[in-house]
Amino acid sequence: MDLKQLQSFVTVAEQSSFTRAAQVLGLAQPALSRHIRGLEVELRQTLLLRNGRGAIATDAGKLLLEHARGILHQVARAHEDLDQLRGGMSGRVALGLPPSVARVLTVPLTRAFRAELPHAQLSIREGLSADLAESLLNGRLDIAVLYNAQATDGLQRQALIDEALVLVQARPPGLAEEPPPPPMALREVADLALVMPSRPNAIRMHLEAEMARLDCRPQVVLEIDGVSAILDLVADGVGSALLSRQAVARSTKPSAYRLRPLGDPPLTIPLSLVSSDRRATTPTQQHTAALVSHMVRTHLGRD
Repeated sequence: MDLKQLQSFVTVAEQSSFTRAAQVLGLAQPALSRHIRGLEVELRQTLLLRNGRGAIATDAGKLLLEHARGILHQVARAHEDLDQLRGGMSGRVALGLPPSVARVLTVPLTRAFRAELPHAQLSIREGLSADLAESLLNGRLDIAVLYNAQATDGLQRQALIDEALVLVQARPPGLAEEPPPPPMALREVADLALVMPSRPNAIRMHLEAEMARLDCRPQVVLEIDGVSAILDLVADGVGSALLSRQAVARSTKPSAYRLRPLGDPPLTIPLSLVSSDRRATTPTQQHTAALVSHMVRTHLGRD
C-alpha cells in the first residue's frame, strides 16, 4: 500500500467514477485501475464495484476510505509543518460557502488569501449548508461557512454573525428613491408570492420555521436555486424574495429592487464557521479559518 494507491482509491470513491477520477488525477485509466487492483490484492478485499453509472465503494471500501482520508490528511499536514520551518505555509484548503455568501466573499477572500498565503492553494465550493456539512464530515471540505448550523457529532462551530434578512421586491420603473420603509410583520409575508430556493436551503427552512411559530406559512410560487436567477425573476415581477442586503448589493443592478426589513425585532439567521473535529487542522487551515472569520464580519456584518 502506498500513497499513490490511496489517493487513487479516494478519488475514485469520491468521484464515483474511474473516468472522472482519471481526469482529476491526470492519470490514464489503465494506470488508475492498476492502483486500485493492487490495493485489493494486498488487502484481499473488493473495494469498489463498477456499475452502469460508475463505481461505488463496498463496505470494505467505505472503511478504507475513512482511514485513507485520515492518512492523506496527516501526510499533507506533515508537509505543511515542515514548510513552516522554512518560514512559509503551503498546502490546499477546501472551503465551502453558501451561494449568497460566496457571491459577496469570493473575490475579496481570494485576494486576501493570495496575499497572506502565497504558497497555499484555496479551493472554494458552493452548496447548500446541509450538503456542505456532510462534506465536512466525509473529509471533502476542511472548513465551511454555514447558515443555521445545527449541533452535530463530528462538527465544531464558531459563531460569526447574525445576518439580517430583508424582503426584496421589484422597484416600479421611474420610481425615485424613497425613505426606508417600516419593517413588515412576518405574518404579512404569508400574503405574498415568493420566489425561493428549494428545500433544504437554510434560509427557506429558517423562514418556514419562524412563520410556523405564528401559525402561518410562506406562499412559494416558484422554486429556483441561485441568487442571480432569483433576483432576475423578482425584477421581472414574478414575486418577492428573502435575501440579505449584501446579496442584493452585489447584484448587477441593485437599484432595480426595493428592500424592506422583516419583523420587529428583525428576522436574522446565524452564520457560523464550521470544521470537523475528527481531523486535526493544519496551520494553513487555521490561518484560513481566521481569515474567513474576519472577512465574514467585515463584508457581511453591515446590516
